[in-house]
Amino acid sequence: MSRGDDPELSAGSAAHYEDPAYYDKTYARRSDDVAFYVALTKSTRGAVLEYGCGSGRVTLPIARGGKTITGVDLSAPMLGQLKAALASEDPAVRKRVTTRRGDMRSVALRSRFSLVICPFNAFLHLYTRQDVERFLARVRAHLAPGGRFVFDVSVPDALELSRKPERLCRTPPFVYPGVGRVRYGERFDYEPLRQVLFISMEFEPESGAAAFMTPLAHRQFFPLELEALLHYNGFAIEKQLGDFDGKATADTRMLVTVARLRGRR
Repeated sequence: MSRGDDPELSAGSAAHYEDPAYYDKTYARRSDDVAFYVALTKSTRGAVLEYGCGSGRVTLPIARGGKTITGVDLSAPMLGQLKAALASEDPAVRKRVTTRRGDMRSVALRSRFSLVICPFNAFLHLYTRQDVERFLARVRAHLAPGGRFVFDVSVPDALELSRKPERLCRTPPFVYPGVGRVRYGERFDYEPLRQVLFISMEFEPESGAAAFMTPLAHRQFFPLELEALLHYNGFAIEKQLGDFDGKATADTRMLVTVARLRGRR
């Protein structure tokens, strides 16, 4: 989300989504969450609203499964990639997908949905309590009676939070779309007062071209903090899953939360 008053957060919330080709290649093998959300929508009556739909990694499989889905995202490049992907889909699939560009803290749609989802850490771009409150107000406004709000976030990792920003964590080289083979590394810089983890993704083309860096900023939400934020914004947690397939434990890396509005069944 755009943060005109904080350039660091503004860059960290947008830069990772400005190159859809790289994004799609990087997460092409990430499938557990896709399978989870597709199964969830098949057990849900009515339409689906997805916040942070991006280039359609989750959106398209849901639509192919027969569900009508509206996707909201702020990134024009990612929505452009989704539009291009839709052009090659079956007409019936294209008809089921509607997109809307906008800030998930403020977008107002003239519909209510049986299921509202916010996959793959999109929630982590809500950096302040006010951001969370504004977003959850929109979720409340868009939920049909008895509807569910489901999202997943990474659990704060003590190792990542304690790493020194001057240390570059290397991974094996790979081919970057349009650039060629690159050396890659990440730096982690955690600000405990704001609970924001700043990640610098650094690329060094083996061709000798200029190195470049992509920033990413993720708010760190601890599980009991999430419970409190949901409670005081009118939600009750129905269940939480660890890594999409089991009970949440101390080893859980991705926490999936299923919530409903309190008093609505």
